Amino acid sequence: MAKIGIIGGSGLYEIDGMANVEEVNMHETPFGSPSDSFMTGTLEGTEVVFLARHGRGHRVSPSELNYRANIYGMKKLGVEAIISVSACGSLREEMKPLDFVVPDQFVDRTNKTRESSFFTDGIVAHVAFADPFAEELRVVLIASAKEVGATVHPKGTYIVIEGPQFSTKAESNLYRSWGMDIIGMTNLTEAKLAREAEISYATLAAVTDYDCWHEAHDTVTVEMIIDNLQKNAGKAKEILKNAIPRIGALKEFSASEALKYALITDRSMIPEDTKKKLEPIIGKYLNG
Repeated sequence: MAKIGIIGGSGLYEIDGMANVEEVNMHETPFGSPSDSFMTGTLEGTEVVFLARHGRGHRVSPSELNYRANIYGMKKLGVEAIISVSACGSLREEMKPLDFVVPDQFVDRTNKTRESSFFTDGIVAHVAFADPFAEELRVVLIASAKEVGATVHPKGTYIVIEGPQFSTKAESNLYRSWGMDIIGMTNLTEAKLAREAEISYATLAAVTDYDCWHEAHDTVTVEMIIDNLQKNAGKAKEILKNAIPRIGALKEFSASEALKYALITDRSMIPEDTKKKLEPIIGKYLNG
């Protein structure tokens, strides 16, 4: 059985039903400190690693997240697939608050420097990212959501904004005119790093609001987001309990050889410090 990572976003700081729970403190990675300790255990008989994206108590903003440390920690702990459970705003009438979306594409509108690659300091890799979400995970999430009676939309483009402020009405309507479906602040950087770390990645997005474009609905607030997340928390947990064992039983993951043809740097010219730092990620390509 594969080990599965779960990253919890706004309002999801722990997973009920985990057994044999242990807290793993990884205060320092080669890329600094993760958002919080990693919680390891089992869910429905499958090994899982849980991380609260913003830290318990929600201490870290989207722009300040140490995405590299978070994904590096997952890799170090042996995770092969990550499910991100995230709040999102809807840019489509039919994607209603309390619905779920399993997105299939991203558009980036962040405007600050987010460290989104492990490959710096003398090493270069160019991973394929045309399809940023792992299809094998998306299929399981969609089926699991339907089976527990959730309203789920099987595709959508997730536009990622910098935050921490929400959109203006002009921005929200612009994104709608571009054909965007949902809006959030975090998942793209995680997905890029997960692909580089050869970890399959997918998002279970919980719709909490209509951003600010919808004239008949209130403008998005944190209170609204948390209230709707809490209303949908039970359903999200049902989906995870249904999906995790199925994902754990998968024989292959699409990202497992993402670096096979991506590493372009002459192996003899990669600095030793960089090799050591990236050993959990590139070791099999250096020692084989």
